[in-house]
Amino acid sequence: MSFAFIEAEKTSFPIQRMCRVLGVSQSGFFAWRDRPACHRQRQDMIHLAHIRTAFALSNGTYGSPRMHRDRVDEGHQIGRHRTARLMRESQLIARQKRRFKRTTDSEHAWPVAPNLVAQDFAADGPDRKWGADISYIWTAEGWLHLAIVLDLFSRRVVGWATSDRLKRDLAVEALRHALAARNPEPGLVHHSDRGSQYCSVDYQARLRKRGILISMSGRGNCYVNSMVETFFKTIKSELIWPVTWQSHQKAENAIARHIDGFYNPVRRHSSLGFQSPIAFERKAREVS
Repeated sequence: MSFAFIEAEKTSFPIQRMCRVLGVSQSGFFAWRDRPACHRQRQDMIHLAHIRTAFALSNGTYGSPRMHRDRVDEGHQIGRHRTARLMRESQLIARQKRRFKRTTDSEHAWPVAPNLVAQDFAADGPDRKWGADISYIWTAEGWLHLAIVLDLFSRRVVGWATSDRLKRDLAVEALRHALAARNPEPGLVHHSDRGSQYCSVDYQARLRKRGILISMSGRGNCYVNSMVETFFKTIKSELIWPVTWQSHQKAENAIARHIDGFYNPVRRHSSLGFQSPIAFERKAREVS
């Protein structure tokens, strides 16, 4: 392991100094470097090449459990501990999540629906329960607002919209996309907070027209829509926080690529058996 470290860092520090600090001989290092790699070392190099590619595609967010499942599903024969070792030795460390503070405008005169979900987010199939919420993304041009509709069965984002202003039309636009994409049967439960965007006459009228049951969280309970909150924490830690966004348009384009190109079809969720939302729904349809 000392020799591998020296080889990896030889462009940053003198080999002689590293050998002295690590207590190994220079001749031993050069003999190790010139020695042909054994079969296991060659396999490690092959696995590491695939791991580096998958890590980059995940935007640096996959830890060893997701990475191991990803490699196995791709047909690679590699153990969980070997995956973790290769990632650790190559310093492929998944980004850590930060806390997210959410704000809800509940001071309004619109009617509020009862809480039908009661923190039971389990669903027995797609389009049984949806969760909706709005979050905020800072850019050099000011705040960009992101509204989403999430299927609670698969964690799939079924509708989303962005705007530089927090207005009722933003939530309606995300809902419109969700209804067009999924065309749900009557009886779906739509859960949100008590924000004015979701209590507005226009929003609730669209839900009732489709036979969708309206559910809203209790006052002061900011964790009652936890699956949607988890999505926002995920996209912020994996996409938003690592970058200084110079414009609304650049942030919106990145969000589109992340949701439609990575989160829904590719990103593995531990709660879904390390499957992506689309793969989880596909498997559910095959079973039924």
